[in-house]
Amino acid sequence: MTSRTAFAIPAFRRLWGAGLISDMGDWLLFIAMPLIVFQLTGSALGTAIAFLLELVPAVLLAPLAARLVGRFDRRWLMVAVNIGQALALLPLLWVNDAADLPIAYAVIVVHASLSTLFEPAKNTLLPDLVDVERLVSANALIGLNQNLGRLIGGPLGGVLLAVGDLGLIVVVDAATYLLSAILIATLPKATPASLSTDPDRPPGGLWEALRIRRLLGAYAVIVITSIAQGMFLLLFVLFALGPLQGSDADVGLLRGIQAVGAIIAGLVLGFLVRGSSPRALTAASVLAFGVISLVTWNLPALTTGLGWYVVLFAAVGAPGVIMFAGLMSVLQQESEPRQRGAVFAAVGLASAVGQGLGILLGALSDTAFGLLPLLQVQGCLYLLGGLIALLWLPRALGSARARDADAVARM
Repeated sequence: MTSRTAFAIPAFRRLWGAGLISDMGDWLLFIAMPLIVFQLTGSALGTAIAFLLELVPAVLLAPLAARLVGRFDRRWLMVAVNIGQALALLPLLWVNDAADLPIAYAVIVVHASLSTLFEPAKNTLLPDLVDVERLVSANALIGLNQNLGRLIGGPLGGVLLAVGDLGLIVVVDAATYLLSAILIATLPKATPASLSTDPDRPPGGLWEALRIRRLLGAYAVIVITSIAQGMFLLLFVLFALGPLQGSDADVGLLRGIQAVGAIIAGLVLGFLVRGSSPRALTAASVLAFGVISLVTWNLPALTTGLGWYVVLFAAVGAPGVIMFAGLMSVLQQESEPRQRGAVFAAVGLASAVGQGLGILLGALSDTAFGLLPLLQVQGCLYLLGGLIALLWLPRALGSARARDADAVARM
């Protein structure tokens, strides 16, 4: 009996491993760079700028990413990006004091810009490696390795900075990107159907991708859930230290425990669950996100016992992976091969814009709106996203695209 898990496909295992290593490098840098900036400046504003610089390239470079991912072999594009990320770290070796801060900011911008190409290329390549029935499994495992990358790379960045210096961060991080590039280079060549080399049918552009009617529901879900996620980034700390009456240690515990639910969900969906509808998975997971969020935000009226919140924050990690697997599968199934690069560039744009709006909304907690009403809005946004997924996502993929994907991806 043929295994229906994507992990049974050797090419997918290599892509998964490369993605895990690359995600570890991303999180290592994501955690280490703000710490480095804070050490150089002692300024919260300087650190906030470092975080904001991570979002800007996803907005500005989305049109370019759409064209490049649609035109070039995704393997070599991802290899080039990984090598570029490794080389872009080298200027950090010359960062010694606050006068060198522009170098650190430049490295952050370059890395974020290259990631704007890597993620669409990876998500576009995936349907070339696995058949349609294993897309949900593949995307769940990709979501799993993103959480593993955060769980390993984040603390590793802090530890390396504590026991060594910036040079050690550069060496270890560069090694992760080069190893990822080696694994990706071994992947099979992209199929002709997945690349737009015909001048009469050029790769779809960003604005064309944003106008695909059957994907509008998916884009809407991404924007709404990204707004909720952006709000969470600010409101979570205020909630934990305010209504929950927690400590700084409690904040770290609750933020980290989310990875537990995410990893369990990724393993179950990636290896055990079969025949799941991407639309149903998306709708159910986003609705669950909303319900768990609202229960969490309102529970302090009954108890502030930390144990209850450990369980809730562990549980809320699971819908995130399931939502990712469902949405990515919908987008991969419902877009033509020549459009996929532009579609996933549009996803990056929608996510960045949504998170930016969410951060701005979260900042209203300092105004007359207050914290608790904004927490209710954050939870209700997830409920709205779930309803949109239930009513607006495509109910079935085109049979012709399904047959094409099955024929291409048995390796």
